[in-house]
Amino acid sequence: MRTGVRLGIDVGKARIGVARSDLHGMLATPVETIARATDGTADLDRIVELSTEFDCVEIVVGLPLSLSGAHTASTDDATGFADRIAEATGRAVRLIDERLTTVSAQSALHTSGRKVKGSRAVIDQIAAVILLQHALDSEASTGNPPGTDVAA
Repeated sequence: MRTGVRLGIDVGKARIGVARSDLHGMLATPVETIARATDGTADLDRIVELSTEFDCVEIVVGLPLSLSGAHTASTDDATGFADRIAEATGRAVRLIDERLTTVSAQSALHTSGRKVKGSRAVIDQIAAVILLQHALDSEASTGNPPGTDVAA
């Protein structure tokens, strides 16, 4: 297992959930929710700041595919955003299948007794945690970096 902090990014149309791992790449924890910039680069700038603050070795971005595995408009948005992150940070960026992470996050929130309505920012962070934890667990079990390298 590679060492170093990783960031997990759950890209949505309105918000971006962010999670981070510990130095050993074992556990993902929530960081924050960033408002998606409709114009300008405030969202990307914040991700650059976080990548520097945590000195991350890699950024994992969720790849939203349809349940059948087909690409959608959200897939194109996420891959474009991942490309921008890679260019802006100069760090390794990997795309990870994120099907059902938001549904899992909503379910976890509901199970804990919180209402989904009014908790959208928390859901985005939980989705980022689920995404990053899946990537960490995948690497731990296979010994290979998860997903697809954006630079490939």
